[in-house]
Amino acid sequence: METVLQQKVIEATQCIEKQLDAELEKLDNLDINDFEKLRENRLKKLKLHQQQKQNWLSLGHGEYLEVYDEKEFFEVSKKSGNIVCHFYKDDSPRCKIVDHHLKILAKKHIEARFCKLNVERCPFLTERLRIKIIPTIALILNSKTTDYIVGFTDLGNRDDFSTETLENRISLSGVIRIDDNFSSEKEEKPWLPQGLKSKTIRESDSPNFDDSDID
Repeated sequence: METVLQQKVIEATQCIEKQLDAELEKLDNLDINDFEKLRENRLKKLKLHQQQKQNWLSLGHGEYLEVYDEKEFFEVSKKSGNIVCHFYKDDSPRCKIVDHHLKILAKKHIEARFCKLNVERCPFLTERLRIKIIPTIALILNSKTTDYIVGFTDLGNRDDFSTETLENRISLSGVIRIDDNFSSEKEEKPWLPQGLKSKTIRESDSPNFDDSDID
């Protein structure tokens, strides 16, 4: 068995070496004009990326902002294809937890528009998107609502889930992109509302403390 494994390792190493040799050969055969073309293409991509970034920022990306009514929400939807929208109520402690994480992610992921919307001010939109539980995060990709994060079920059923946990979950919808390996926070979380710290939903002191219905 050990001999077979060694042989497979050798074969894999040889395959990688061949690929590297091929890439090096390509580079050796490039002349000055080829290098100039590569440089120009690189500069064009960087310029387009910078223009896109500035366009996103001008549309409110990079900040976690309140959308005050349905008319404003539809205007936002027309301008930004990728949206992370938190449907909340003022008296929900768990909505404040979501606020904390989305403020951080909005600055990190300017490719999406992060916003919040009070369900009591927008009953038509809330009903249209079938929002039943608070908090709910609607994930809109290319102007279409494709996914929902309802309560904290997908976040480990905990109040003290990490920002990276929410980030990873949102990225599954394609609304944001993450390049780093997924990791979780272990530090203290002083931003948790009093009474919520380090508790899971099932461990809550009150039976009414779970994710709440809108009604």
